[in-house]
Amino acid sequence: MIPEIEIQLQAIALGTVIGTGARYILLRSDFRIYPSYPHGNVIHLSLGFVAAFLGAVAIPALLEEEYTAVTFLALAAQQFREIRNMERETLTNLESTELVPRGNQYIEGISKVFEARNYLVMAAALLTSTATYLTVSSLIGGIIGVSATLATFRIMRGKKVGDFADIQLGELSFDDSLLFVEDIPMVNYGDSQVQETILNKGFGLIITPKNDNAGATLTNTGQRMAIVHDVASMLGVYKDVNTEEFTPVIRRDLDTGRLAMVIIPLEGNPDYLIEAVKYVPILESALRYPLKSRPGYKAGNDK
Repeated sequence: MIPEIEIQLQAIALGTVIGTGARYILLRSDFRIYPSYPHGNVIHLSLGFVAAFLGAVAIPALLEEEYTAVTFLALAAQQFREIRNMERETLTNLESTELVPRGNQYIEGISKVFEARNYLVMAAALLTSTATYLTVSSLIGGIIGVSATLATFRIMRGKKVGDFADIQLGELSFDDSLLFVEDIPMVNYGDSQVQETILNKGFGLIITPKNDNAGATLTNTGQRMAIVHDVASMLGVYKDVNTEEFTPVIRRDLDTGRLAMVIIPLEGNPDYLIEAVKYVPILESALRYPLKSRPGYKAGNDK
């Protein structure tokens, strides 16, 4: 028979390890390189360890009638809310250094994700610790913990622009000084050299929403800023601080709801450009579902 104190320590240790491992998996850097390596990773791994430990110790403490554990969980939740404020402030301060800004909605979404990840880590550690303690089996606790980690990873995967729209190349042309992508007017460029550069090096894209829900989501200005920012991050952009005329532009066709985008990427392969747009995440705050309302559903079916 395993002593009570030993199974408690096993449950807490295993829960902490599984939870910290889950935070490490969620911490992976992508093309945005955020959080930065190594200092940003150290900060978030440390906070992930704290979240995992608090989640792991909660159930054993409560079963031993140590109700002060609830107080620690409440304090942890308060600290995790501060993480959102920290990330928001950091990214806002860095916004002026971006050649193509993220936009406030993108920043808020990133900040929310960093807060949520700590709650998911805490939940994974809590499930692992509870299963280990109640079954008196580290093996069962580990299996449940790994399953919780995989579920956590899946929960954090959001939708992409490619799920909402069809993307294809659009022809660039000028009518006097007004730039068009297909038949969609974009912006005026009076300088003939700028016009020549855009026609020779630039690409136009037509983004066609798959339905009214997608159209309402992609119309959001924050979502449009996220598209041009991420595409510029992935493929580079032909632009410097003193060449605002080469800033990527995305506009909406008021008649059809299509989006048109013009960009001069450093990587000039059109297939990569289309793939990059498809890969851009959909912002949670931009999601709209007009078809779920009765008027919106009827209007959509009448088209």
